[in-house]
Amino acid sequence: MATQERVYTADDVWRLEVANENPLEKYYLIDGELCIKMAPSELHGETANLIAHYLTDFVLERGLGRVGVEIGYHPPGDRRTLLLPDVSFTSKARAAKRARRGYVPMMPDLAVEVVSPSQSWAQARRKAETYLRHGTALVWLIDPEAKSAEVWERGTAQRKAIDLLSGGDILPGFSLPLKRLFSD
Repeated sequence: MATQERVYTADDVWRLEVANENPLEKYYLIDGELCIKMAPSELHGETANLIAHYLTDFVLERGLGRVGVEIGYHPPGDRRTLLLPDVSFTSKARAAKRARRGYVPMMPDLAVEVVSPSQSWAQARRKAETYLRHGTALVWLIDPEAKSAEVWERGTAQRKAIDLLSGGDILPGFSLPLKRLFSD
């Protein structure tokens, strides 16, 4: 007789996080698989903060939407996938009323994942594929240790290693050279 692994939902994660005695531990789901997101390192946190800073300046100045940090998103009608991008952007046209608790029942337009030392590139790329499959248009994977990045776009079968983060069709006119993130 085969054993079946448990399939988790966003509701299960909510209960775990509310009951969690270690507030530094967060969870995300990919197709019902529960994954732990560990507390970020200083380099990881600083990189995410800089990206959020540059995006927020650009977005607020133009009234384009919302930039968030560590917000939980799940696709509409799919409670088995829950992602917490390090930084996210949702356009004003798509943004719903802000949730006071729980997770946002839609995916962001842009998701930024900073690859941490406890995460493999395969895990980061799996997240990128999951974002795109569920409606995110643009994903940036940033590796502060290697000072590199990959861009994933909906509708393209390839990923690109880059030196400049571009907002593309999601944030026209936004560009951020990687060297601004990684200057020591």
